[in-house]
Amino acid sequence: MTTTRTPTNKGQDGSPHPESGPRGHLGLIVAGSLIAGLVAALLLVVAPFMPAGDSEVLGAALCGFALGWALLAVLSVRFTDQPQLWAVAPAAFMGVGGLLLVAFGSGVDDVLKWVWPPALLALVIWMAVRIHREVRSGTARWLLYPVIAVLALASIGGGYETVREAADAKAHPMPGRLIDVGGHSLHLNCTGSGSPTVVMETGAGEMSSNLGWIAPAVAGKTRVCVYDRAGRGWSEPADTPQDGKQIATDLHTLLQRGNVPGPYVLAGHSFGGLYVRTFAARYPDEVAGLVLVDSTGAKSAGAASTVDPGSYDVMGRASALVSSSGRLGLARLFSELSAGNLPPRSRDEVRAAGSTASNLRSTIDEYVQANTSMVEAAALDDFGNKPLFVLTAGSGSDAAWVAKQKDLTTLSTNSAHRVVAGASHEGLVADKEYAAVTTQAILDVVDSVRSARPLVG
Repeated sequence: MTTTRTPTNKGQDGSPHPESGPRGHLGLIVAGSLIAGLVAALLLVVAPFMPAGDSEVLGAALCGFALGWALLAVLSVRFTDQPQLWAVAPAAFMGVGGLLLVAFGSGVDDVLKWVWPPALLALVIWMAVRIHREVRSGTARWLLYPVIAVLALASIGGGYETVREAADAKAHPMPGRLIDVGGHSLHLNCTGSGSPTVVMETGAGEMSSNLGWIAPAVAGKTRVCVYDRAGRGWSEPADTPQDGKQIATDLHTLLQRGNVPGPYVLAGHSFGGLYVRTFAARYPDEVAGLVLVDSTGAKSAGAASTVDPGSYDVMGRASALVSSSGRLGLARLFSELSAGNLPPRSRDEVRAAGSTASNLRSTIDEYVQANTSMVEAAALDDFGNKPLFVLTAGSGSDAAWVAKQKDLTTLSTNSAHRVVAGASHEGLVADKEYAAVTTQAILDVVDSVRSARPLVG
């Protein structure tokens, strides 16, 4: 008769005991490593020694995630009998990519954006096969497969966004020109002829193409200039905070270097109303008239704190990290639903530009700087007898908002106010019917400047 013996090991005292089961708990190690990678990514993003540029912040996050994958490889070898050496591959992939972005910034973006999506997709497929073969822990698999799915979606979205941006650049060539305003270049497009020149400021997050109904109509009567603020449309991003003062300064430099002399009639929609007020306060001799289109209101000087531009900027780093989602095509999901009432060409330009990481970053930063811009706009508290037209959206505006809009007319002794029935805040520029009302208000101010006659509301 054959007797089956149970394998035994000897303990420290020499006594035998049954052989133990699998060593370590791989599920806990996977969970801990993934959490450690996420924490490391967040800490590196906010670390003062890391550069705060868009590419550098993304690179810092990738280095943190790389650390998490490296931990998984090391700890699984050290504490379990299921070594996961395949985790070295994503650690190396993210680590090398992150270090390149931190070291070289946007200089390597043009190359990496074509390389990383297919490379990551190939890596993800290989990782899925290795996990299926080598990970015996059910908990570990349930933790890893969702991560694999996210990485796969990121690679597909990133590749799609890269291809679409290249196609958009060919389909929508820049009208006008790029002009260096000191460290970055802004897009300026002037059409029509005559004086005074109308200069238009768009609302928060918008670009020159959002004025697709208004600018061509104004150009039939006088010269009109539209431009893109830093990071929008065809303009390059800026390294400095873009509050109202900086925006007004850059616009003034743009007009001077673009050989567009005053006098100007400034028209600003929404947040753009803050910027034209700041411009008029800083360069009063160059501004002949104002049009405020459902403008954001100014605030008293105590409503915002002054931030040293050279100080640590945690919000800027957070903005850079969030805007990185634009590299994965996420912003395009929302931009495809916007600007539907604009002329077809303008609509397509707005949708193309609105999906980029640069546009998303500049939009977030604009809201971060909102309080400061509101305070700066309050510097214009007396516009004399220069013509000022205030337009207010009739739809979605409560009595308090209408009253604040009417108060804006007290800035000038030559002013007019009109509540546009049925028009929404965005409709005043985006809907053809109500954009025509805005156009007429601009031309009324132009006529008042030319004839020296008062406005008629």
